[in-house]
Amino acid sequence: MFKDFTSANSKNFHIALWACDNCNFVNVTINAPENSVNTDGIHIARLNGLNITNSNIMTGDDCISFGDGSKNVNIEKVTCGPGHGISIGSLGKFPNEEPVQGIWIKNCTITGTTNGVRIKSWPASYPGIASDIHFEDIIMNKVGNPILIDQEYCPHDACKKTTPSKVKLSNLSFRRIRGTSTTKVAMKFFCSAEAPCDNVEVADIKLKLHGGGSASTKCSNVKPKVTGENVPQICPGGTY
Repeated sequence: MFKDFTSANSKNFHIALWACDNCNFVNVTINAPENSVNTDGIHIARLNGLNITNSNIMTGDDCISFGDGSKNVNIEKVTCGPGHGISIGSLGKFPNEEPVQGIWIKNCTITGTTNGVRIKSWPASYPGIASDIHFEDIIMNKVGNPILIDQEYCPHDACKKTTPSKVKLSNLSFRRIRGTSTTKVAMKFFCSAEAPCDNVEVADIKLKLHGGGSASTKCSNVKPKVTGENVPQICPGGTY
């Protein structure tokens, strides 16, 4: 149990959890300037069983990031921002990465970040699996890319975007996510042409463009199951 502490102004990741099974983080505060580089709040990899609750994370990078082998993780009542949001990945960059499975992120608030909730994998990647990942009851306040699946993740153009990702994404859900987007395309589902996303559920999304006007959705290589009332329309045009 890690409880009631603050980490401030780390020169890199504030907390890195590697092979730390069955841990609990409660009432943790993480604080770094918005322009600080690689100051992820909590980075998770190769563990089974983790709860992070009632915590406040302000960074210059991902508030929470998931590497390969992250399994059975529950994130609840976390505020995030500034930073890059909450990210699964990036995945597929290295050989023999372990599956990411059983991730629940719910009842969180994300404010002023460059991304909201994100799953990302490299193109021209090694094979991998990410499944059973769920985002529920999340508030977005002035967030760029509130909902993002990016299987063409390639910072600094350091890869071959023309070669599809080999990371398979399946059993994903985005439910009851609401708030404002600072980008016109509030939801992007860019899945791999070689390994299209399977069993993606989208329900009761309400995202508006910050400052007025309507937002939109873009999709490729995915046909989500859509339920409830959704604004904007999810993947208009049907099958991709």
